[in-house]
Amino acid sequence: MTSFRSRLLFGLVTLIVTVLICLGILLGQLFKDFYVETMNKRMEKEAKTVAILLKNESLDHIRADLQEMSEALSSRITVLDSNEKTLFDTGHVAHISDEDHERIIRDILHKNRLNQFSIIEKADDVYYYIVSFSKDGQNAGYVVLSSPTNSLKKVTQQIWGVLISSLGTAIIVIVLLGLKITDQYMKPIEAATKVAFELAKGNYKARVPNAKYNETGMLVHSINRLAHNLQEISKAQEMQTDRLHTLIENVGSGLILIDRRGYINLINRAFKEIFHIRPVDYLYRPYAEAFAHKEIVQLVNEIFMKETKVRKQMLLTIGIERKHFEVYGAPIIGTNDEWKGIVLVFHDITELKKLEQMRKDFVANVSHELKTPITSIKGFAETLLDGAMKDERTLEHFLSIIWKESERLQTLVQDLLDLSKIEQQEFQLHMETVDLTHLLHEIAIMFQRKAEENIDFRMHAAKSIYMEGDANRLKQIFINLITNALTYTPKGGQVEVIAEEQEEETLVHVKDTGIGIEEAEIPRIFERFYRVDKARSRHSGGTGLGLAIVKHLVEAHHGHITVKSAVGKGTTFTVHFPKQARRD
Repeated sequence: MTSFRSRLLFGLVTLIVTVLICLGILLGQLFKDFYVETMNKRMEKEAKTVAILLKNESLDHIRADLQEMSEALSSRITVLDSNEKTLFDTGHVAHISDEDHERIIRDILHKNRLNQFSIIEKADDVYYYIVSFSKDGQNAGYVVLSSPTNSLKKVTQQIWGVLISSLGTAIIVIVLLGLKITDQYMKPIEAATKVAFELAKGNYKARVPNAKYNETGMLVHSINRLAHNLQEISKAQEMQTDRLHTLIENVGSGLILIDRRGYINLINRAFKEIFHIRPVDYLYRPYAEAFAHKEIVQLVNEIFMKETKVRKQMLLTIGIERKHFEVYGAPIIGTNDEWKGIVLVFHDITELKKLEQMRKDFVANVSHELKTPITSIKGFAETLLDGAMKDERTLEHFLSIIWKESERLQTLVQDLLDLSKIEQQEFQLHMETVDLTHLLHEIAIMFQRKAEENIDFRMHAAKSIYMEGDANRLKQIFINLITNALTYTPKGGQVEVIAEEQEEETLVHVKDTGIGIEEAEIPRIFERFYRVDKARSRHSGGTGLGLAIVKHLVEAHHGHITVKSAVGKGTTFTVHFPKQARRD
């Protein structure tokens, strides 16, 4: 904007200066011509006066007068006869020798033969005015009046001095006035332009300073009003964009936006996390190339063709996992029925499917587990009622079976109640400082007699180990683990319980030399009613809920459990408790 001001001022000043210079040159030339014309007329009159004087008087009588006139006129008077011979000369008034003076006069006369007219010429900075005079009606000679041009030069210099000083003063005044005028009118325009540039860059806080700009006040007011309106619109748009961005990024379902050309324009964080993809592999690419699953491509094709909402359930393979999705797709129709694109929403229902399957399995397993003891009790009771109770030995045998089956049924119900209670959110542990070594020794005493008959049972703990926990629930954890170890360890086998303390956690290992677990089955052993050896487990009275209870109780103590096993060699369960258990 400063350059524009400079160009405007420069153009204005240049125009005015050019006009003034042209006017000065014209005036100077006019003044010079006027002075030259005046000087010529004066010399003409003077020369003619001398000619008239010579016509009426003899040269000898007027010599003194001619000399006096020469000094008064500051001119050299030369009188020639008709043969161009010098009769009289007042002497030189310029730096020209007499020989040059005579040569110049003769040259002028030879070039211009006089009749009745005068001759005026300039030679060697001297004006020569030649006029003829006559006596008795005949040409008697010539009067030459020569005057130096010094006076003309002096006058010309004075004229140009006056013009230049006047022009210089005028230029200075014009420049100052131009600066003032451009400042007055350009400052608000410059300020408004700067604010307009800032608005174009997106800085809607920019304002033109409020000042009295007279004619440009409306422009300043309009720019400020525009900036205020843009700022308000920008704030509203930013707020709306932030809300939309927050909603899109934090919604739990995957979301994809496809434009009308079939290019993917937006994917949210949930979609990236669910499908484990990089945005660069999807954004601004055709959906047919970006999507690796044909089912999704077919769904998008269907929406493009039918322009209707579509809702489908899909089973998609992602890496090594298979996930269930409920996919909702809808066309985006703008104003005037303008086709904008498609939005796809992916709801991950894998957990719901798992829970539904678990519920089905749970109902089936509970029904199966309850059916066996109930069938046994019912069958033996019917047998007794049919007459078998009259035989005391049969009666005692059947009653013992009924008692075992009812005890098994009670254990199953109790385990189900425990598991249900543990899984509830209201479940709380009674935390206290527990001597883990002492607690394990108490449990070992319980199993020592049972183990001595068939299995080598050992307990190892070098020193007392203290931790924060629920003593009763800890007993339940290790009783279940030791029971399983003894159950699945054949005669002559060995079971060890080892407690150790490390820097960050406390470990309890329950090792056995039993039948072991296949590697593919290890992830499933903590499921409800899952058994590695179904015949042995059911024969021993197990409910299939022990490890599920153990897992939940360990996690309630903010720990975790790991398993190492080899088929035919044995299994090791390791319970990890953090050193500083948190109190809930």
